[in-house]
Amino acid sequence: MRKLTDRIKQDNRNGAVHSPAPHESAVRQVSGTARYVDDMPEPRGTRYVAIGTSECAAGLIKSIDLSEVRNAPGVIDVITVTDVPGKRDIGPVFAGDPVLADEEIKFFGQPVFAVLAESVTLARRAAAKAKITVTETTPHLSVASALSAESFVRPTHTMAQSPLGDLPSPAHTLSGALDIGGQEHMYLEGQVSLALPDEEDRMLIYTSSQHPSEVQKLVAEVLDTTLNKVTVDMRRMGGGFGGKETQAAQWACIAAIFAARNGCPVKCRLPRQQDMHVTGKRHPFENRFEVSTDEKGRILNAFVEVNGNCGHSPDLSEAIVDRAMFHADNAYFLGNSRIVGHRLKTHFVSHTAYRGFGGPQGMIMAEAIMDAIARKTGQDPLSVRKHNLYSPTNGTTTPYGMEVGNNFLLDMIPQLETESEYWSRREAITAFNQRSPVIKKGLAMTPVKFGISFTAKHLNQAGALVHIYTDGTIQVNHGGTEMGQGLHTKVAQIVANEFGVGLGSIEVTSTRTDKVPNTSPTAASSGTDLNGKAAQNASQEIRRRLAEFYASDVGGDPQNVVFADGKAIQGEHSIDFVALVQAAYMNRVSLSASGFYKTPKIFYDRETGTGRPFFYFAYGVAASEVSIDTLTGEYTVDRVDILHDVGNSLNPAIDIGQIEGGFIQGMGWLTTEDLRWNDKGKLISENMATYKIPAIGDTPDIFNVSLFQRPNDEDAIYHSKAVGEPPFMLAISVWCALKDAISSLSGYTVDPALDTPATPERVLNAVMAMRQEGL
Repeated sequence: MRKLTDRIKQDNRNGAVHSPAPHESAVRQVSGTARYVDDMPEPRGTRYVAIGTSECAAGLIKSIDLSEVRNAPGVIDVITVTDVPGKRDIGPVFAGDPVLADEEIKFFGQPVFAVLAESVTLARRAAAKAKITVTETTPHLSVASALSAESFVRPTHTMAQSPLGDLPSPAHTLSGALDIGGQEHMYLEGQVSLALPDEEDRMLIYTSSQHPSEVQKLVAEVLDTTLNKVTVDMRRMGGGFGGKETQAAQWACIAAIFAARNGCPVKCRLPRQQDMHVTGKRHPFENRFEVSTDEKGRILNAFVEVNGNCGHSPDLSEAIVDRAMFHADNAYFLGNSRIVGHRLKTHFVSHTAYRGFGGPQGMIMAEAIMDAIARKTGQDPLSVRKHNLYSPTNGTTTPYGMEVGNNFLLDMIPQLETESEYWSRREAITAFNQRSPVIKKGLAMTPVKFGISFTAKHLNQAGALVHIYTDGTIQVNHGGTEMGQGLHTKVAQIVANEFGVGLGSIEVTSTRTDKVPNTSPTAASSGTDLNGKAAQNASQEIRRRLAEFYASDVGGDPQNVVFADGKAIQGEHSIDFVALVQAAYMNRVSLSASGFYKTPKIFYDRETGTGRPFFYFAYGVAASEVSIDTLTGEYTVDRVDILHDVGNSLNPAIDIGQIEGGFIQGMGWLTTEDLRWNDKGKLISENMATYKIPAIGDTPDIFNVSLFQRPNDEDAIYHSKAVGEPPFMLAISVWCALKDAISSLSGYTVDPALDTPATPERVLNAVMAMRQEGL
């Protein structure tokens, strides 16, 4: 431990990291000067796209009459899938996503054609004039329908482990089911791309995308050209949350096709309502479990089935359902376990990545199991959770064969128990509920154990490019994208720390495919882990050259040259960083380097369902208190206490902001964000009036967030940990607290059925179900 502590002190010798530096775009964002794609000055002659969509969920296209569209005022061009010069399918991993509908209608609102016009208004008016005739077929609009028909986008996958071997008859057996709703990304900046044709068949794309390299590849393929002819530039997004990992590419492809056909700049920006119809959501799941336990409620055997409603195509559903399976244990040793994951093909928009990437839909099952055991055995749910934690006593092997290692939760849960005064509040809440006939309070403390890495091994790599200019300023380019999470700020801190200079000397530029190629998406909470390490690698290469140059000048060992406080120091000698850079340039020392990083240790064998898919785990614990009105189902979240593990935090201010934001977004998923489709498969929660995300008034009156101060055991960047996704799942504590309040009507003997989102209507229904049973 001392060796690790000494290394961390050395890492932080310049103070640029592990400090609460402000977000690099904060001032520009709050003042309205931060530039997004739609803010860019439009080149002369820019034309605008509108999308025409289907009016049914399933069928075969009989005819498309676009004559009135073409003759509408201001229309320049109209395309269908037959006008795509190259590849028509833009599926990111597996085929199934045509850039425009190709003979078959797969969901209500599917893009069928596109219009180019002189203005946005004229394009949208023209698109409304299309006449599309479809021979409708019967759609699958439920998981049950798809399961019955064995309609899958990818094969079923199973993980099974029997570390306990044969066991005697269990003391308790339990089963349950849970419908888990999806979630709209509701990014502030909608889907938008601007395509600029260049000489011959070259193309420059500005896009709001988490995956510029994938946009580059797909644009090249639909244009039937090579990747080196397409450049993608991405400065920042106004939010992404996974909704722009794969599904930003379609609009860039359509804009590029029009730009190539007409030789003019083309912008494609979706209106919000259409954006909600044509882009995928968080996968809804319908899951079930069966478990057996001993007398104390420790799990002996567990079966969990997760059923992902994937929509019409695979998109990223293979890996998303995998991650749900990987997290069906959450923090608990499941004994002899079997986890099955189905990927159901339905006639909805293809659901896609969303913060947590399937992990939340699996993890909530573990917490549902804990609550069920608690009510069955008459224990407090927190006690049951502690009984079942991964530990040397219970077991440390996950259902997929990975060793958990150092489980921070064994220390974090007791710490938050004390800090949140859990047990005294539990007594007070129980007493309150006994004397309060209408308002009931609930309390729950739930843990998070979330694996960090892409489950697709090849994506765990990153590149970076670092230049030092002769005035001593430094420019950094890396493969990650900035969507408001502070990635560029953290990378700038890392580079500043490596060279011992101030943060003001560092400029992080737009993510561009012509600077750093073949980049992975910014997703899976891996942005800083991967790109920070790549930027560090490039910085250390230049630093090595500067150290060798300076040591040869003053005499000494290059290994002993220290970069700190804007200087290079060798024993009693020192030189200002700027002067050293200028001298190195005059002596023909290269001041530019590319860096690379690949995550070590990870692998997964799908055939056996075993491996180490994650580099490490991030942990967290949240305690939430709620009050419900049993006459109306309305409720408030009164207090939340969070203790979260970010390792040796690179930037505590940004990390706490991510924890707060992730928790509130997770709370929205579980409480208010209610996606609804009608019986024809049309999305009817299609705007901000019919889809409720959390507002400032939903924030708990008491909201305490603290960081667990322990370095990452693994050699992540400066022994920090990822923070993007894990806090989202802390909000499961709110759902458990709602169940706790409802269960108080039975004297805490019945575990109420409460599907998510737990809207006031669903809470009221659960209350009425309790009362109808005479409880």
